[in-house]
Amino acid sequence: MAEFSRDAAPKQAPPVRNEKPASDFGYVGIDAILEQMRRKAMKQGFEFNIMVVGQSGLGKSTLMNTLFKSKVSRKSVQGFSEERIPKTIEIKTITHDIEEKGVCMKLTVIDTPGFGDHINNEECWQPIMEFINHQYETYLQEEININRKKRIPDTRVHCCIYFIPPTGHSLRPLDVEFMRRLSKVVNIVPVIAKADTLTLDEREYFKQRIREDLRSNGIDVYPQKEFDEDEEDRLVNDKIREMIPFAVVGSDQEYQVNGRRILGRKTKWGTIEVENIAHCEFAYLRDLLIRTHMQNIKDITSSIHYEAYRVNCLKKGGLISNGIDELDAVSNEM
Repeated sequence: MAEFSRDAAPKQAPPVRNEKPASDFGYVGIDAILEQMRRKAMKQGFEFNIMVVGQSGLGKSTLMNTLFKSKVSRKSVQGFSEERIPKTIEIKTITHDIEEKGVCMKLTVIDTPGFGDHINNEECWQPIMEFINHQYETYLQEEININRKKRIPDTRVHCCIYFIPPTGHSLRPLDVEFMRRLSKVVNIVPVIAKADTLTLDEREYFKQRIREDLRSNGIDVYPQKEFDEDEEDRLVNDKIREMIPFAVVGSDQEYQVNGRRILGRKTKWGTIEVENIAHCEFAYLRDLLIRTHMQNIKDITSSIHYEAYRVNCLKKGGLISNGIDELDAVSNEM
């Protein structure tokens, strides 16, 4: 058998460094921070907590499944057995770990069965307000601990999708009261549910009436004009504000149309394509929540809504050296 000297063994090449060509004498490498941030974010993953509010039968569970193209809604996991209408508002959460192209996201969907389903719906917004503030309280307690966690679990509600029934007229007093109070503590995105029940003219008239109702009642839904960071932001967000509320149709049923796989609803007149902007505005809603504004929604939650809660607690003197005293719900004063 032939023998080989140790010197003849192949040497392992050193790792290739991501450098600019030598001719670029002035290059320092500051732009490499973006790649470092991307790698760190990929390792840590993301958290997104989304709440759905509206009376039963408006397609809240279906829309959530359509948004994430997965069975993420509470009903999808628990099954569609006959569900009683609760006597009081209930808050139910379900969490999923979703991965797409190596990016991991911990998604929490918060459902509110019982909202708007009773004869007397007075103050039915209050349990939802208390839940949102309780998440702020939990986060605040973690923040002020002496030995706090390296990464505080974020259960704060980042966005609330409010489902408006497709009446074609105007907002109900319940809609106005809920959004007026909750818009102060959470990012609200209103949608017209089951918009395929309206003609295009009815839909446009309804959207216009809703925008007038929001304006006349001082309700500032997301994206809020006062939080636009620059002129570019303002131009982008103005286009979104002109479309609100989004007229949406949800469906997790797949069909073949002209050789294409689509999500849609089949009727005797044809197939309503959920992601076709000529049929409904679901694609615009998805882009806002996931593809273009998700980080901004989280930033507004942290820097505006949570910060307002934190400052209010500090002003009330509710903090003690080892934690936080039990605070009465501050929702009524916010």
